[in-house]
Amino acid sequence: MVVVKEKTVVTQRMHGDCPTHSRTEISTRDVKAIIDEPKERDGTNMGPTPTETLVAALVACTNVIFHKCAQRHDVNIKSMSIDAETSFDRRGVQLMEEVEIPFLKIRLTVNIATDGNDDALERAKADLQKYCPLAKVIRNSGTQIEEVWNVTKS
Repeated sequence: MVVVKEKTVVTQRMHGDCPTHSRTEISTRDVKAIIDEPKERDGTNMGPTPTETLVAALVACTNVIFHKCAQRHDVNIKSMSIDAETSFDRRGVQLMEEVEIPFLKIRLTVNIATDGNDDALERAKADLQKYCPLAKVIRNSGTQIEEVWNVTKS
């Protein structure tokens, strides 16, 4: 039997075509996405802004990593949704002045339905803090991430 060892450090590659001053067409693997600005900021509104994309990536990473953590602790997630709200200091993007911590706070409201026991759920939530790479990067930049958990037992 041959055991394949997965790499622990990988190289990720993306390409961005920039057809306008505000729209970026991102390609990675065989997937494409558009990042853009709203029309009121001279964009075409074809996708989320770069800053919205960062928060969306945090939401998606929270989903993926929490599901892995829940599975590790035998917590069955029947349904899950995540809402994000940010306090964003726009002075930097408006070129008014340099801002060290543009995202002052991000609040994630995690709504889950589960039949898992409370102790296992708390362990899964603790693991999320340890393993979500985007939350780690964002927290280490000085941004406060607050998690509000709404758990429905079903």
